[in-house]
Amino acid sequence: MAEYFENKEIKESVLLVGISTGAQDDGEASLNELAQLVKTAGAESVGFMIQNRESAHPATYLGKGKIDEVKWKLWETEATGIVCDDELSPAQLRNLEEALDTKVMDRTMVILDIFAARANTKEGKIQVELAQLKFRAVRLVGMRNSLSRLGGGIGTRGPGETKLESDRRLIHQRIGQLKTELEDVKRHRQIARQQRVKSQIPVVAIVGYTNAGKSTLLNKLTDANILAEDKLFATLDPTTRNLKLPGGQELLLTDTVGFIRKLPHQLVEAFKSTLEEAKYSDIILHVVDCSNPWMEMQMYVVYDTLRQLAIQDKVMVTVFNKIDQIQEDVILRDFSSDYQVKLSARTGEGLSELKEVLESILKSRRVYLEKVFSYQDAGKIQAIRKSGQLLSEEYTSEGIEVKAYVPAEMFSMFV
Repeated sequence: MAEYFENKEIKESVLLVGISTGAQDDGEASLNELAQLVKTAGAESVGFMIQNRESAHPATYLGKGKIDEVKWKLWETEATGIVCDDELSPAQLRNLEEALDTKVMDRTMVILDIFAARANTKEGKIQVELAQLKFRAVRLVGMRNSLSRLGGGIGTRGPGETKLESDRRLIHQRIGQLKTELEDVKRHRQIARQQRVKSQIPVVAIVGYTNAGKSTLLNKLTDANILAEDKLFATLDPTTRNLKLPGGQELLLTDTVGFIRKLPHQLVEAFKSTLEEAKYSDIILHVVDCSNPWMEMQMYVVYDTLRQLAIQDKVMVTVFNKIDQIQEDVILRDFSSDYQVKLSARTGEGLSELKEVLESILKSRRVYLEKVFSYQDAGKIQAIRKSGQLLSEEYTSEGIEVKAYVPAEMFSMFV
């Protein structure tokens, strides 16, 4: 009689561990977010533990008593490993593994793993691999035990075990290659930006905390058909689409990678060329999930990340998204933005108001033009349609009478 074996992948189950350093520290909220990250990475969280300390233990992250508690909890839940809510030093990683005799990961590993699984474009894959290798280069000794213990799961996607098991010299050679490739991609991106500047079409960058609804908003406004899921970091690769406002003005909308608290500095550095789309934009749309109880913290993280990237002095429009999910009256305000709009990207409620705000911003940056163009200069009217707002055109024996608003920097082209 033939025997049949089901080849089923065992789902990784992990215990979440964090440090709370004071009354103002929202350790529980951070662990809830870590649970979402772990779920997105394909594992299951079977419990969480928080230790109240002034700071993390320099050698083991947790104190000795808490390590014993974690050891007991691992046995009780049959977890295959733990995930710490902060980035561990190589010594902390190695010492924790020895003390617990289990696979130890940290928040940064989980985020890098998600990025490795989600990157689709060549640029995205280069950026993720570069971030992973930089992170792992200094942790080869600490990670060697966990790699020999488990052949898969969080922390093993991307460059893979073979690179991790190679020496630091080879890893740094690979980092050098990736940096060269990324410079080429960066040059292409700069050329694309220069072309956009020449076209005089305003650029609007969409930024926000991960899962705030940026991709859903872009889809609703432009029919972009990009992936939009109720997951953290559903999309990584920037998408640019054209939007035509009711008054005829055209815009370029660019979606950017979502921000998150404790975003690994390796990712910020590797994705800098992508995140800089916001730096070269005319307007920034800051999308906020107003149904999230930690909305204020998420807004702070976004502004702090923008400061790290030196993105300042931009016209800021805060979009309070997901108003359809608010059950009670909530005061929605952002003192750091110039304009605020409440909407639901999912239902479409409030989208017309957002378009009106964008039109008013662009109108404030334009100059009124009233002129008769000769028929030989009719091509200039097309330029007005593209970069400004054509109010009226009338064909007469003398030429084409035009009333329009044009960008201030282009006014000299038409007079």
